[in-house]
Amino acid sequence: MPAADLAADLRTLWRMLRGQPRQGRMAERLQAFYAPQAERYDAFRAGLLHGRQEMLARLAIAPGSKVVELGCGTGSSLEFIGGTVGQLASLSMIDLCPALLAVARRRAAEWPTVQVIEADATHWRPAQPVDFVFVSYALTMIPQWAEVIDNAYAMLKPGGRLGVVDFHLPASGSRLGNWFWRKWFGHDGVHLSGEHLTQLRRHFTVHFCAERRATVPYLPGVQAPYYLFVGERPPATGD
Repeated sequence: MPAADLAADLRTLWRMLRGQPRQGRMAERLQAFYAPQAERYDAFRAGLLHGRQEMLARLAIAPGSKVVELGCGTGSSLEFIGGTVGQLASLSMIDLCPALLAVARRRAAEWPTVQVIEADATHWRPAQPVDFVFVSYALTMIPQWAEVIDNAYAMLKPGGRLGVVDFHLPASGSRLGNWFWRKWFGHDGVHLSGEHLTQLRRHFTVHFCAERRATVPYLPGVQAPYYLFVGERPPATGD
């Protein structure tokens, strides 16, 4: 790794060790924490945020679809979606952190059907129902994560699909292990829960669900628990 990249990663690690600010509104805390990391955000987290490409592949976003990403961050999902982006009817990318959205807007500039919107994922909703919604490592960043799931359900057409990938506290995990991950992630404003999958299964018909573990950068032998979920909004009664 080039020395400049290593130095940038070490600065990111230092920010993570210091943790997310505890004072101020959510948007202000996110901006203060992520602004110094924004340009190196994706490269550092490539080794931490696993399963994003697989989730999108299993979601199977079709050309001509209306799509929403809640908690888009830097817009790195555009790279995972690939050439299909240009064939979509629309893609609305929602986040609350201006520093990350600035990177997302640069990424999205070549796609006229992509909108990058500064808004709260618990409340923002498109003018018309959409075909697909996905959330990549964002539910754990939002204390009111259950409201994000409710909102995703509300904006989907009957038969529309939701894809989620995120960290969690597995039911199969040990009490000590889950306590460690809750404390370790919580220091940086990442709120792990064992209830995501319960809520997702309650709302959606399950197409795919898997619980896995993956490596953590600069912590040899340590594996963090995460899950992938793809579900469908059931047809309305009488359809």
